[in-house]
Amino acid sequence: MAINSVGVIGGGAWGTALAQTMALAGRDVVLWAYEADTVKEINEQHTNRIFLPGVRLREAIRATVALQDIAACDVILLVSPAQHLRATAGQLAKVLQTSKPVVICAKGIEQASGKLLGEVLAEELPAALPAVVSGPSFAADVARGLPAALTIACADEALGQELAEGLGYRQFRLYWSSDMTGTLLGGAVKNVLAIAAGIVDGKDLGASAHAALVTRGFSELRRFGAELGARSETMMGLSGLGDLLLTCSSRQSRNMSLGRALGQGQNLQAILGARQAVTEGVFTVSAVIRIAGERNIEMPIAAAVDGIVQGNVSVDDAIEGLLSRPLRAED
Repeated sequence: MAINSVGVIGGGAWGTALAQTMALAGRDVVLWAYEADTVKEINEQHTNRIFLPGVRLREAIRATVALQDIAACDVILLVSPAQHLRATAGQLAKVLQTSKPVVICAKGIEQASGKLLGEVLAEELPAALPAVVSGPSFAADVARGLPAALTIACADEALGQELAEGLGYRQFRLYWSSDMTGTLLGGAVKNVLAIAAGIVDGKDLGASAHAALVTRGFSELRRFGAELGARSETMMGLSGLGDLLLTCSSRQSRNMSLGRALGQGQNLQAILGARQAVTEGVFTVSAVIRIAGERNIEMPIAAAVDGIVQGNVSVDDAIEGLLSRPLRAED
């Protein structure tokens, strides 16, 4: 399959960065954005100052408000926020006339249903050839052409290798996996754990506490993934441990920076109200805890984040609850 054109759905930071990356890889790129002002700015000024400031975009990127323009491309990258992916896929289904690869590039679990994004895509766009891209990557780094390595997962190896070659280039390396479930879960759950890591940072609890939190959080991620059918090597790879380490270690992370603000005593709604971009962990955590409860998966860190986000427990009480848990064997 020749990949000459790539359609990107989502004009936020990550969608814009991926459009830039596809242009750097030599593909014809069409970027769909909801905001007409964003489309106009990208086409006329080759910038996206609201969502990706400080980055000069390639002039070859063409922005549009018409999903029909995206449907005509060889491959479609679906970068809508996780909680909007169902609606976007449903709209795309109305204009997509042929079966072609649709690559999920969002990270989250649907809050209302508790379904993974692959399940959502299958329900709304059954004709798609599904794949997912996930891994340690900040939009600003990728848009500037700095090196990054991510997982591209799909069930069919031949298609996966074609997508890895067709969407990647020297600075944007894609490694194929057949484990879509694990790849989706790593990107979703690490956002929840990054909020907890940010709280540790905001409370000035120190580097030792941060390392302990991330390590125990990774244990939760592995337990959760194993119960839902993810492979252990996926959890240990780029889309699992790799993404967790990045998101929990830098204030560039929207989820970690939100947690840090919570740790400093700021109000959740005020934090969210001041942001243009979506902080996915806030919405994903309730779905994670619901699934964990149904399957009897122990996830105390994620549960503490859920309690804070729901307003059922204070940050200090959540920390006290974690420190008061009985000691036991590490494994």
